[in-house]
Amino acid sequence: MNMLTEAAVEKALDQKMSNVPYKMIGKDVSVYYGEKRALFDVSLNVRENTVTALIGPSGCGKSTFLRCLNRMNDTIDGCRVTGKITLDTDDVYDPDIDVVELRARVGMVFQKPNPFPKTIYENVSYGPRIHGLAKSKADLDQIVETSLQRAGLWNEVKDRVHESGTGLSGGQQQRLCIARAVAVSPEVILMDEPCSALDPIATAKVEELIHELRENYTIVIVTHSMQQAARVSQRTAMFHLGNLVEENDTDKMFTNPDDPRTQDYIMGRFG
Repeated sequence: MNMLTEAAVEKALDQKMSNVPYKMIGKDVSVYYGEKRALFDVSLNVRENTVTALIGPSGCGKSTFLRCLNRMNDTIDGCRVTGKITLDTDDVYDPDIDVVELRARVGMVFQKPNPFPKTIYENVSYGPRIHGLAKSKADLDQIVETSLQRAGLWNEVKDRVHESGTGLSGGQQQRLCIARAVAVSPEVILMDEPCSALDPIATAKVEELIHELRENYTIVIVTHSMQQAARVSQRTAMFHLGNLVEENDTDKMFTNPDDPRTQDYIMGRFG
């Protein structure tokens, strides 16, 4: 009976996830750094209000693919991207698209916390100010407070928002960077190993935050931690040597993957 119940629950979860619409669609995405090819015809779709984890050994292409989603690869000399990526119905690589606007819609949190050398308030208010999202100082104050609340940081910093953001602990700085990302009301948040520089307590806070953010945002996270991928994501994609090996519901990927390379990586046989 238990086995039947578990199978029924798994089928229901699969059905529920299959009904979730796609927020971003990547088709035949390849990336070249000069003559070197780093990604090979990757087709990967990102579901709305879902955490998708990209896993795989170092140098496998997961961060390269992540940076394609908001054209951060444009900042690298000699980098060329082919294929197609859409955000809703918009072609991310359309020559007429405003890249600044794209990066407001698809925000990014980097591996190492990188707050601006400004106050906490100025860190969070910078994006809304340059994008004209606040009509008054009161509007800006509200955006800053709401963003810090969403990043789980408001109660810790509300009495010192006009002090330097670089004076915060590493974990607080990373949550400040998340607040800075959400302040411009993005639709997607990209996270490139956001906890690799943090201690276990700070990591747990960021992971809890990711769970909460999923209600309002679509999240794609690159992580080297199998445990973290299992804890925070609903979908997982495995990369190896620039190829997408497989992508599926996280529970299935970690219990019954389709490809032996995924099994070997999860079991620690390589990587």
